[in-house]
Amino acid sequence: MTKIALMAPFIVAGLFMTRCGTAKKLEVAQGQNAELTEQNMKLKSQVSSVNTELGNCTASQKGCMDELTQVKADNKHFQERLSKTNAVLKEQADVMHQVQTKVDDALADFKSKGVEVYFDKGLVHVSMEDKLLYKSGSAKLGPEGKDALNHLAGVLNGYPNLKVIVLGNTDDVKFKNGMDNWTLSTERANGVVRVLKDEGKMDPMRLTAAGKGMYNPVAENTTAEGKSKNRRTDIILNPDLDKLWDTVDK
Repeated sequence: MTKIALMAPFIVAGLFMTRCGTAKKLEVAQGQNAELTEQNMKLKSQVSSVNTELGNCTASQKGCMDELTQVKADNKHFQERLSKTNAVLKEQADVMHQVQTKVDDALADFKSKGVEVYFDKGLVHVSMEDKLLYKSGSAKLGPEGKDALNHLAGVLNGYPNLKVIVLGNTDDVKFKNGMDNWTLSTERANGVVRVLKDEGKMDPMRLTAAGKGMYNPVAENTTAEGKSKNRRTDIILNPDLDKLWDTVDK
């Protein structure tokens, strides 16, 4: 036998073993490829999900930015309105303090007769005890009371936008002539308004009269002094609220 013949079986066996090894490697490679393909698909799905979330975040961020822009614009508008409103309030406060000073000067000669002028919560109050304006139990104004009211009207006519509320008050003593305290306080307020209109030449559209009777005391009704303080007429001067509301509405 030749050497080739003798080696033939070994060559065939080697080729067979080589084929078997190659097949196993191919099988392993195919398995790895399948696994990598599956992983690749999962990664693509994850990338797609991340891209979707990124798109949602971008849209959400844009929505948030738009909302923030609107909030900033609204805040700027509010600050402008607040600034204008504060400016009007300051202007009105300055006017009311000016009115207080002028009224105080105009009624200086009547201070000893029970007149008090003061500023409270943006309003100017002029309180006149009835001993200056009326006789006890009467709603008819005396000459000295009319004189004081004409001095007051002289100041108020220089401020045509101010509103004037006249509030009558009494002590707790009941009258025997059929007129109760509430009626008396209202009639006294009406009398003051008539003098301001007729003699003081004030625009009646600015004037309001009301009575509180004995239900608005500033002192105890247990003493003569307290009763005297409660028998009074309060004249309350109000700022130009129309200008304030016009500013707020705009």
